[in-house]
Amino acid sequence: MTSQKEREIKLELAPECLPDVKKIPLIRACKIAAKQATQVSVYFDTDKQELRKHGLLLRVRRIDNRFVQTIKATGNSGLFERDEWEAEIADEQPDLSLARGTALDPLVNGKLKRQLKPLFETRVRRIVYPLADGARAIALAIDRGKIDTGTKSMPLCEIELELERGNPAALFEVARELIQALPAQLALKSKSERGYQLIEGEQNSAVKATPIDLAAGLSTREGFKVIGRSCLKQVIDNKPALIAGDPEGVHQMRVGLRRLRAAISLFGAFLHDTQSAAIKSDLKWLTGELGPARELEVLTQRVVEPVQKRHPHWQGFSVLLGELTKRRDMALTQAQNAVTSARFRALTLDTDAWLEIGDWTGPKDDLLRERGDIPVEIFAADQLALRFRKVRKRGNLLKELSAQKRHKLRIQVKKLRYAVEFFDSLFSSQRSAKRREKFLETLERLQDGLGELNDIAVHEDLISAMALRRRRSSLKRVFAAGLLTGREDARVEAAMGAAVRASADLCAVKPFWR
Repeated sequence: MTSQKEREIKLELAPECLPDVKKIPLIRACKIAAKQATQVSVYFDTDKQELRKHGLLLRVRRIDNRFVQTIKATGNSGLFERDEWEAEIADEQPDLSLARGTALDPLVNGKLKRQLKPLFETRVRRIVYPLADGARAIALAIDRGKIDTGTKSMPLCEIELELERGNPAALFEVARELIQALPAQLALKSKSERGYQLIEGEQNSAVKATPIDLAAGLSTREGFKVIGRSCLKQVIDNKPALIAGDPEGVHQMRVGLRRLRAAISLFGAFLHDTQSAAIKSDLKWLTGELGPARELEVLTQRVVEPVQKRHPHWQGFSVLLGELTKRRDMALTQAQNAVTSARFRALTLDTDAWLEIGDWTGPKDDLLRERGDIPVEIFAADQLALRFRKVRKRGNLLKELSAQKRHKLRIQVKKLRYAVEFFDSLFSSQRSAKRREKFLETLERLQDGLGELNDIAVHEDLISAMALRRRRSSLKRVFAAGLLTGREDARVEAAMGAAVRASADLCAVKPFWR
């Protein structure tokens, strides 16, 4: 099979916006006639989705009377550049003899051949505009159709930009022109991924972080690209759930943002440039837009509603709960407006471009270049050791810390936990795995304890603000707020005790990266 590197950008677009594509100057200036074709692509896997679990894709695409088999090493982080093997075959059935020398080859055996079956297909009408000049050649394809499992289907409408010749920066230039002219959104979820989610009924569900696979020997610079794009993918993939009003979608998008910001902090030694500063600023903006929706949801679900159910006749609670519900709904609307804005669309594309071709990827400074060339496993061990020392030092003084310093410790613990998860695949020996499991379990307990303390402080501030929001707050309203604040304050001792015990246990845990 022919092996090549696939470099592409996908943009999602509402079908009603398709007529506007032809009005874009880039398309109007195209001198070569567009080509149209109907494509039917069948995706193969086992019932247990063995190929998907190994980050592989096997597809047979029918174009007119031709059949093209494609194998892709998709990985698990939505990488910009992926290995791909393509070959023309006789009919609609995969030819596994052509898998030799590909990423699929190690999995091919008699059992796989027996269990392999078509799981879903895509049927699209594709229009391809060849954008070419002396320096670049890009195929701009518009796909409209559906994904079909046989029992369920979903519409599909996207623009795909594939680099055929030239600098990858050209792809992002064209993508920027498109999102400025159209309400198009960067998509890091492939057609195959959508098909699998359709099978599982998860197409609009909240998306958790996926494991990251870093190979030993990979440069620190390339390692950051893999980690960063995985985090960005979690942010983008949770947009449908957030738009649908799913509180878990808000939470998981915030998790994706926190992971990305933590990764930027971890790799900050070679991210000293104006582009990086601008990205960090925009990520902070988005985090702020989502924060109130999450905080008010947690307060409602974990504090106010349980108390209301246990004590339905307590005076002032119905008014306070009504006010909280109203504020929560307003905060959710704020979050939804943020992720449907032009700023969000630009932010996600700019972050993707920054991760792939930003100034930091080719520094002129020798020191920065050397830092980025260090094998990622060496960098990972140094970072884990450094951050562990900081957490352990401050954790020993936990009882004496002010609320502000406890908050800083919580952030340090969270960054350390994310670092453990980012670098997990680099420490895969049996001994390392056992130590890592113990380390992470203890670290999570410390994070939970500090998180409880932080939630209590945030809840007390929110409750007080609601009680005194109006100039003439009723006594019943103030009384209800006082009861809630008192109940939250009573949780401090238990939360502090749990955090102190976890901190002591963490100091006794053996590092797994040595």
